[in-house]
Amino acid sequence: MVNTLRIGVLALQGAFIEHIHVLDTLRSTEHISEIIEVRTKAELDRIDALIIPGGESTSIALIAERCGILDDLRAFVQTKPTWGTCAGLILLAKNAIHTKKGGQKLLDALPVTVSRNQFGRQVDSFTIKLATPCLGADAAPFNYVFIRAPAIVSIDDPEVEPLVQLPPGHGQTEASENGLLVAVKYRNMLGTSFHPELTNDSRWHQYFVRMALGTA
Repeated sequence: MVNTLRIGVLALQGAFIEHIHVLDTLRSTEHISEIIEVRTKAELDRIDALIIPGGESTSIALIAERCGILDDLRAFVQTKPTWGTCAGLILLAKNAIHTKKGGQKLLDALPVTVSRNQFGRQVDSFTIKLATPCLGADAAPFNYVFIRAPAIVSIDDPEVEPLVQLPPGHGQTEASENGLLVAVKYRNMLGTSFHPELTNDSRWHQYFVRMALGTA
């Protein structure tokens, strides 16, 4: 456990700037000493925790491979606090379905199966307010933003802790009849389907920082 954090945001593609902006608002209250855009192994080696943003998961993996850091990312996420949002969740997962033809490279770390683009196209994006106990028992509902989002369709290790489940009827498979999982925690990893960086609510970022510090 560390007293302050150097947090990295993988900055190869996608919504990394938005995450940096949210983290910047938390510097004075959440023990963040530095926020680093990560594109190289040297930058990865400097950080204590990592956010893998939303974007296009296949593109992020390809760019990481071409930059020579895909294997370094695989090693990092096994032991260091890591949060994957949307595309980042797909990359963190051990298994992904409904991927592009030929499949895609994954970091093979979070023992779940993720359905890519579970909720359809951009036009099918939606928001929903849900009570979220892990953010505080008496906390106000969080406004969840889903944009071409994946969903967790199976938990493949009993240590995986479900955090957020949608009400029945959201999603396009039979699994949605029971409500799809959209956030889980596993050891040092946090995986979420939604885009908290596109809201004015920093509570999920606070949760991750406190998780990385060992206080969540």
